[in-house]
Amino acid sequence: MPAHPALQGSMAADVCIIGGGYTGLSALLHLAERGYEAVLLEAARVGAGASGRNGGQLGSGQRVSQPTLERMYGRERARLLWQLAEEAKALVKGRIARHGIACDLRPGVLHAAHKSAHADALEREAEHLERHYRYPHVRYVARAEMAEMLGTGRYFGGVLDRDAGHLHPLNYALGLAAAAVAAGGRIHERSRVTRIDEGARPVVATADGEVRARHVVLAMNGHLGRLVPQLAGRIMPLNNFIVATAPLGEAGARALIRDDVAVADTKHVIDYFRLSPDHRLLFGGGESYGRRFPADIAGVVRRHMLRVFPHLAAVPIDYAWGGTLAITRTRLPHFARLTPEVFVAHGYSGQGIATATLAGQLIAEAVAGTAERFDVMAALEVPGFPGGTLLRRPALVLGMMYYGLRDRL
Repeated sequence: MPAHPALQGSMAADVCIIGGGYTGLSALLHLAERGYEAVLLEAARVGAGASGRNGGQLGSGQRVSQPTLERMYGRERARLLWQLAEEAKALVKGRIARHGIACDLRPGVLHAAHKSAHADALEREAEHLERHYRYPHVRYVARAEMAEMLGTGRYFGGVLDRDAGHLHPLNYALGLAAAAVAAGGRIHERSRVTRIDEGARPVVATADGEVRARHVVLAMNGHLGRLVPQLAGRIMPLNNFIVATAPLGEAGARALIRDDVAVADTKHVIDYFRLSPDHRLLFGGGESYGRRFPADIAGVVRRHMLRVFPHLAAVPIDYAWGGTLAITRTRLPHFARLTPEVFVAHGYSGQGIATATLAGQLIAEAVAGTAERFDVMAALEVPGFPGGTLLRRPALVLGMMYYGLRDRL
């Protein structure tokens, strides 16, 4: 990973971006390509948050299904949200191709039904996408074929999305960073922001420097902390965990996932898994809701993995890690313009690779004076969590315990 220097002293810029994940890097890239002097401040390293640690799934649509969006907003507005999501997916693929980002992009995501009722709902949703959205890339997969595709009889059916995909999340973030720097963007790592002075010319301060800018982009997602208190209640940070098994060999890996697609199930606290190029199983599962991670991440995730693939009990776990993401109450992202100078996009709720990349592009458009598409996303209703920042976590824990019990029943 190429290092970027910490911010030292005072500087001026057109735009100051806080956060070195997909949102911030995409904004930096798109702003630099438009000729803006843009600088990005990252508290740790580029991709150190969820953008470098996630399950790598590049999904279609929003985090909420199209039938649900239609009930919430009507068919016309739901269709516009679908089109933006399709553009987001294409944007990721296009940037990977344009910049030669070596992030192991592979096609296919399989949504697996944890219950028989979920299989029926998935089949109806696939038919809905084909009929009303002319989306030809999905098909329903019956239970018997699911067992052939995945080497487990756990799932009652599923939907295969051939235009979705999966990739190496950190390498994608690093590729965006390299492209942004090549376009003229500036990155300062190990430059934690301690204060934002709002105004017609905001000042963003770190321990060793400051940036005076015409616009500020807040792109911290689950690492927002207390920096902008009025935003904290709109999102809930939570931690998710992944393991990588020892290499299984090509035959062993394909016995688990025959077609090398990524998989996500329909549990409320989902299990998700895919293969690595060196034939490991990467399996994600389990959550926690405080600042601390479990002492034994591998043990936590192994329990989830063995419910799906019990025959892997003797396979070693070589690596285990976690990351902090942010969800919203509606699972739709929160876009906003806090003042004429300050933009925010976060709360991707597990759909961040595509949506956050698009967010950076929409923010760049809005800074340039064309905010129509940004405003479509900003108009989504994203209420705060009940109890504000003080009580939101215990309320969420109780809710997740309830849904976790439903998953197990």
